Amino acid sequence: MRGYCGIALYNPKTPMNIGTVFRNCMCLNSDFVCIIGSRYKKFKNQASDTTNTWKHKPVYEYGGLDDFYKHIPHDCQLVAVEVDGQSIKDFNHPERAIYLFGPEDGSLPKIDCKRIKIETSFCLNLAVATGIVLFDRLNKG
Repeated sequence: MRGYCGIALYNPKTPMNIGTVFRNCMCLNSDFVCIIGSRYKKFKNQASDTTNTWKHKPVYEYGGLDDFYKHIPHDCQLVAVEVDGQSIKDFNHPERAIYLFGPEDGSLPKIDCKRIKIETSFCLNLAVATGIVLFDRLNKG
């Protein structure tokens, strides 16, 4: 697929999940990772990121959503991944996108952007959800 994509994590909680998200980004061709909020302190290398993604892909850190919004690249679409929205099965991925995920123990605030959902019987782990979205983008590309 032409273009690029990034993964943005809003107030992530678990360091192991963050490391696995990084590994997903390396394996499934995300171009960068954003960590939003102060809940997770300064990024550190995680044992679950066996590819040391931070050495190969930019990691951006933002204090909050307002700061993050100011830095979204020109003509890049924000896509929230939540329990509501369009099914990922029918979703056409934008050429330039940032996929925004909420915290492991909460939801994203209501924001005005495209929203997609992964239809499952139960809530997904944060790292699993990022892997599914990136895999879907890669395969539909």
